[in-house]
Amino acid sequence: MTQTGIRIGQGFDVHAFGEGDHLMLGGVRVAHERGVLAHSDGDVVIHALCDAMLGALALGDIGRHFPPSDPQWKDADSRAFLRHCNGLIRKRGGWRIGNADVTVICERPKIGPHAQAMRETLARDLGIDPGQISIKATTSEKLGFTGRGEGIAAQAVVLLVRD
Repeated sequence: MTQTGIRIGQGFDVHAFGEGDHLMLGGVRVAHERGVLAHSDGDVVIHALCDAMLGALALGDIGRHFPPSDPQWKDADSRAFLRHCNGLIRKRGGWRIGNADVTVICERPKIGPHAQAMRETLARDLGIDPGQISIKATTSEKLGFTGRGEGIAAQAVVLLVRD
């Protein structure tokens, strides 16, 4: 079977709000009146991005690689997950990230003021240009759990290209 020069993966992550005074989003600490309930640092941007990367490689999801039942991942920095997934891409025969598109779904906090810092942090960890990463946000128009302010979600799409 021949492979085309592109692969696409998509990812989704969600966390309920809990105790705390900040969120980790795209590797950036964002002040907020709530934290998230999570085994690791609960970075929905990175978790969705990792799922998209792993999906493009047909390697399952983030929970398979970093199971929440494993105590070594308790309070882990999700940037380590991202770097691991990027290493898997590089080991798979000339693949690299062409671009990544992430949408954060929440009523609050406002994502726009932090989007550029997220792009730069993610690009640095992935060894790519910030111009290859899009970070945007939407609300759910006060509908559902995100609309009621009960949690935050993110979805991501990643294009892998062959060198």
